[in-house]
Amino acid sequence: MTQRKNGLAAFGLAAALLCLTGCKGAKNRPVNVVGSTSVQPFAEVLAQEYEKRNPAERVEVQGGGSTAGLQAAVNGLADIGMCSRSLNEAEAGQFTPITIARDGLAIVVNPANTVDGLSLEQLRGIFSGRIANWEAVGGKGSPIRLIAREEGSGTRESFMHLVMDKDRIPAGAIAQESNGAVKELVKGDPAAIGFMSLGLVGKELKALAIDGAEPTHENVLNGKYKLARPFLFAVKGAPGAGAQKFIDFVLSADAQKMLEDEGLIRAK
Repeated sequence: MTQRKNGLAAFGLAAALLCLTGCKGAKNRPVNVVGSTSVQPFAEVLAQEYEKRNPAERVEVQGGGSTAGLQAAVNGLADIGMCSRSLNEAEAGQFTPITIARDGLAIVVNPANTVDGLSLEQLRGIFSGRIANWEAVGGKGSPIRLIAREEGSGTRESFMHLVMDKDRIPAGAIAQESNGAVKELVKGDPAAIGFMSLGLVGKELKALAIDGAEPTHENVLNGKYKLARPFLFAVKGAPGAGAQKFIDFVLSADAQKMLEDEGLIRAK
């Protein structure tokens, strides 16, 4: 059933993108930016500002996950793929990655949770299922409820690389398709723990210190907080003129300041 659902979702994404690329004249064709739901809200803010400054230009931003964004770029359905993780070796041979910002990977709990920090080993133990009760890590005695991202998510793949080593997340973890969905579940459940973009945590959740390092921009920059990842635009071959113009804007000082104001760490 899940495979069929994913297939239908991919078909819907492809159909929507084909309409975007084919239903308009080439002269007015928008720049299509597709992929990571972590990068998506920031790309939307940038696209709005870009269109305001360039009224004749259009940028269409759509989610779907990092892997879907790369696939869309490979198939010519997107000008730019958004990715919230480093490219693997095979992908690096297909794409030119452009780092547009850096982001911490926040480990979030409900504010009512009395735990303020974990060691990396404890975090791995929780998400592998070996630690199943909050009491084992200094919290109140209640079962831990795991909130994870779905397979194919760049956020999940970054978490697996940075935290899990060779361990796997158990099938009983609740998989969500966006940072917003993770946020809502953790916000409503004092026993829940999840992971999401640090730039999107806000004041409604508690982000835990890991190995004694608070999840702050300063600690991501100085390397004390180890759970950090790049936000990438990935392009296949030379980008078209419209895509290049948007990329140049995103890397400009003004746009980088916007990303910083939105909670990310500027690329340069």
